[in-house]
Amino acid sequence: MTTPTVARGLLGRVVKDLENRILEGSWRERTRLPSERALAESHGVSRATVREAIQRLVARGLLETRRGSGVFVVGAQPARASAPWLQLIAQSAPMRSDTLEFRLIFECASARFAAERASADELAEMADILERMKKAVHARKVDEEAATDAAFHAALARASHNIMLDHFHASVITLLREHIISNTYDAARDSANARQRALARLAQHQRVFDAVRARQPQAAFEAMREHLDFVGRQFPGDG
Repeated sequence: MTTPTVARGLLGRVVKDLENRILEGSWRERTRLPSERALAESHGVSRATVREAIQRLVARGLLETRRGSGVFVVGAQPARASAPWLQLIAQSAPMRSDTLEFRLIFECASARFAAERASADELAEMADILERMKKAVHARKVDEEAATDAAFHAALARASHNIMLDHFHASVITLLREHIISNTYDAARDSANARQRALARLAQHQRVFDAVRARQPQAAFEAMREHLDFVGRQFPGDG
């Protein structure tokens, strides 16, 4: 007979395992979880224990149940009211230079960790994004270039496998995506230099990816720093 203490221990173990799979990226957002039966068998516990573990993670906002469809990982959520500084950013957009300074800290760290931790699937995702970016640049499709640029940086943050970086990125993803896309469009307005700059940005993203793929953390860090420095130099004197 299972004692209450043992039951609590089993429940805690299942909750922790499911939580880790979500936070570490084994299960991406909007992924459908295996059935209760499959989870119970893999953890060596009852379906009731699995059901309670899921309910606890639903209550914490990590999972959601969809009637008739199953249980799914919740997608990235916007910043909550408990983060007033994020609300301030939303209400008063920061200067481009301030955002670039923030990105130097955040994205250089993401690149370094991604070089150490990116999975084969994540490397394949980044390679695919870069291929689409290359086609967009050569076809002079600024909208597609902007979209793939933002997608590359988001993929890099996920590949860092740092829970704090990933969650922080999710909280400011809208701001960063708009910043990256705006930079691409604004740089394209300088018709005399737009083509050359687009090719330079493409090469810079490729260098970041090459360093990540080669498992060279410092090279990835430096490649990202050089890319962000270049982005800043496109807009001299722009606050």
